[in-house]
Amino acid sequence: MKLREILAANLKHYRLAAGMSQEELAHRADIDRTYVSSLERGRYSASIDTLESLSAALGIEAAQLLVTPPASSEA
Repeated sequence: MKLREILAANLKHYRLAAGMSQEELAHRADIDRTYVSSLERGRYSASIDTLESLSAALGIEAAQLLVTPPASSEA
């Protein structure tokens, strides 16, 4: 898995786990909602500052957004 794909999967996972919409996360992180959407789809990469803002808004460590998620058992 590429780092951009890892970020995309983790960002969506943590956002949904926090019960936030893309719009709410974007507002809390002070970034545009369409940028959150693009990050979750792996279309853009994020700067260190953006990772810091997103992780703070989600209440997690920034490194958690870059850790390879466990293999899914969903088919």
